[in-house]
Amino acid sequence: MRIIYGINEARRTLFARRPVGSGDLPPAVRARIADVFGEALEPEAVVRRIVADVRARGDAAVTYYNAALDGLTSGAGALIVSKDEIAAAYGKVEDGLAETLRFAADRIRRYHEQQRAHAATTFMEGGIGQLVRPLERVGVYVPGTAVVYPSSVLMTALPARVAGVGEVIMASPAGPDGHVSPIKLVAADVAGVDVVVNAGGAQAVAALAYGTASVPAVDKICGPGGLFVTLAKRAVYGDVGIDSLYGPSETIVVADDSADPMLCAADMLAQAEHDELATPLLVTTSAALAEAVGWEVERQLALLPRAAVARAAFDARGGAAVVATLEEAMTLANEYAAEHLCLLLRDPQAALPLVRNAGGVFVGEISPESLGDYTAGPSHVMPTGGSARFASPLGVHDFLKVTSVVGVDAAGLRANGPAAARLARYEGFVAHARSIELRLEGGERP
Repeated sequence: MRIIYGINEARRTLFARRPVGSGDLPPAVRARIADVFGEALEPEAVVRRIVADVRARGDAAVTYYNAALDGLTSGAGALIVSKDEIAAAYGKVEDGLAETLRFAADRIRRYHEQQRAHAATTFMEGGIGQLVRPLERVGVYVPGTAVVYPSSVLMTALPARVAGVGEVIMASPAGPDGHVSPIKLVAADVAGVDVVVNAGGAQAVAALAYGTASVPAVDKICGPGGLFVTLAKRAVYGDVGIDSLYGPSETIVVADDSADPMLCAADMLAQAEHDELATPLLVTTSAALAEAVGWEVERQLALLPRAAVARAAFDARGGAAVVATLEEAMTLANEYAAEHLCLLLRDPQAALPLVRNAGGVFVGEISPESLGDYTAGPSHVMPTGGSARFASPLGVHDFLKVTSVVGVDAAGLRANGPAAARLARYEGFVAHARSIELRLEGGERP
């Protein structure tokens, strides 16, 4: 594991964000693109073509790209997963797993019920206020084929349900057998998903955004995905709402000389095993700890089934920075604005007020980030790529909207109207001014 010394060198190297983009496409993906579209295209161009085709041809285009890009042909399940298939999925998952999902769902639901109680509320004061209403229909995208993520089903659908969304549509790519994984279907049932769409990638996003004969159009699309899903969400934004644009997983462990190297390494590896593009970082005031964590990373890598993935993440984007003080460590963490920030410190509570930018903070050695991935309660769908500077984890607030209300009485009109009319006339909008002045004059005509 690389070790960098000094805050400025850390900024220049490990903590300098490097964009994830088209240059990261594997050769096999580029070959598939050329085969399907008849020419070499960059990802943005691929997404534009898919979105336009789905808007024009609906289900036929979604089915075509499921086959052409994802290889779903004979034996593939229907575009809309039937209730019978969802019910049968319970018999295809290992014993006890459905109950585990229910346990996690209860924790996630209770957290978001507390969040809903503290979210925006309807109010009226002096004739001015707001209405807060849930969205009518949302789409949640759940990635994963070779690796499936039933936890992401719960983490996206349950906040929507707690917010009061009328209908939740889930889209997820099929596995090698052409069907959405049974464990995802069980999770969807536990979370109260209304419709499951057997589609992934940009075609799924386009179907949710614009609707097809089978797929209802939604008001907002939420959830993480790979490069093509992210680009598709960006492409349809404006015609439909989106929550955020998500990238590969990233974790910063801030530690001092009291931290256990084994736990520091374990927390970094927990994110590194997600993806070769993940970012596992340590920032510490102790050079001895950095060395010990590097040794622990090597030792624990040998124990992991996904060691090759985790090692690639460490080689490309991982490492440790040794800085002079805890304040410097927190400065680096805030500048990077990571998805996950783990405080493995002698007094982690004292460092909490120093946190400015992070998707989620995990306070102390007995609060591992992995707990947050599954059963702590908050959604594990969190801002990446530095967007924690301005964005929040997925939550109830993503599924609510506010409508302003103006309902003043005559006294309110007299108190506010003259200034409003004057400003309108100054801006050259005489009709605006007259709509107020006529009321102030008691309806008299000029």
